[in-house]
Amino acid sequence: MKHVFLGLVFSALAALPVLAALKVADQAPDFSAKASLAGKEFSFSLPDALKKGPVVVYFYPSAYTRGCDLEAHTFAQEKEKFDAAGATIIGVSADSIARLNVFSADPEFCAGKFPVASDADKKIAASYNLAASAVKAGAKDVRGADIDHDFIERVTFVIGKDHKIVAAFSSADDKLSPDQHVQKALEIVQQLASK
Repeated sequence: MKHVFLGLVFSALAALPVLAALKVADQAPDFSAKASLAGKEFSFSLPDALKKGPVVVYFYPSAYTRGCDLEAHTFAQEKEKFDAAGATIIGVSADSIARLNVFSADPEFCAGKFPVASDADKKIAASYNLAASAVKAGAKDVRGADIDHDFIERVTFVIGKDHKIVAAFSSADDKLSPDQHVQKALEIVQQLASK
């Protein structure tokens, strides 16, 4: 009986995810990445952005998928409020930079208002302890184009100027819809600005 119980315990532990997203008060890993703003490619640097104020780093599965489109559209709509709070927004996905050049300029989504970065090799996601899942062969986006990259889990981090994570929330754990990620991040950066 004792061996059966221990076997069940070890089985349960083995089933737990190896990685857990970084938490509040953790040091945010610095990164630089190819990014696109209004269809123009540039190099985004988290340390440089943090010199100006807090940064909202939001990881999302893929451009041109419904939840991610809603999230990007909502960030674009609220961009002036983030600016007023002194905060920078950067979206990160495993999309190619070519795909993000189109998405970042699309008036229905990013609308040229904030940058999105390519993490095609998923190194940035891994540094934040985020999982990526393979997409089924033949998967298409809302435009009918092939999706040829893994999906990084949807997690939003608010990072303070001191490089510490002020807030971290995910759709899986917090049951937030993509647009609720935006509203929660906005509330947090507004609170930081009022201090």
